[in-house]
Amino acid sequence: MAAPVDYRQRTYRNVMHRNGLAAFEVRHKETDLHVQADRDMSQQVSLWVIEIRSQLEEYIRRHPQFLTSYTPLPYDEFAPPVARAMLNAALTAAVGPMAAVAGAIAEEIGKRCLAAGSSEVIVENGGDNFVSVKDGLEMAIFAGDSPFSMRIGIRIPGATALGVCTSSGTIGHSRSLGTADAVTILAGSAALADAAATAVGNLVRHERDMSVAVEHIKKIDGVSGGVIIKGRRMGVAGDVELIKI
Repeated sequence: MAAPVDYRQRTYRNVMHRNGLAAFEVRHKETDLHVQADRDMSQQVSLWVIEIRSQLEEYIRRHPQFLTSYTPLPYDEFAPPVARAMLNAALTAAVGPMAAVAGAIAEEIGKRCLAAGSSEVIVENGGDNFVSVKDGLEMAIFAGDSPFSMRIGIRIPGATALGVCTSSGTIGHSRSLGTADAVTILAGSAALADAAATAVGNLVRHERDMSVAVEHIKKIDGVSGGVIIKGRRMGVAGDVELIKI
């Protein structure tokens, strides 16, 4: 489903912690989750990840274009839940469905943790986050070699469900047609935030592309805001509260 993940690259997780929550990691094939919840739910989450991936892999086996398409595919009401979320997000953001895979899995796991009784949950999947917290939190943006990397962040309000997803054309293993150091998108759905981050990131190949990409953020239905970092330039759109780290 994706290139192999070097788990050693997740050094940013060393500074990810919310007081009062138990933190644990779950890894299965390319899926690599860092979860914070009321209690250690690693055994449950491991089973959920295997179930979700098995459903998705079987769907891809029957619909191989789902894996390879760089453009949206028709919505399929008979697809498994995560695949439906990916198809819907891809249609909204005008990208291929796999652009939403990390956010969609994070969102599904987060919702299951909440349904299982956790009052708060943060699920991070390679820089793509599903967040449900009461009092809000602050999140730094990792942007590779940019001078803004880990020095600029965003303040996340308390919300029952929020996607905060980052795409990069210079770091990580995700596919991008652009070269932005980081595109961080906020949306009510993590699947949509992930797909939108890819769509916006595809537009940024030079610093001069920043204004076009910022305007594009505003055009994607369901996206509340975003931050784009390319070298020494940064663009912000929508409802985003920047902070210094």
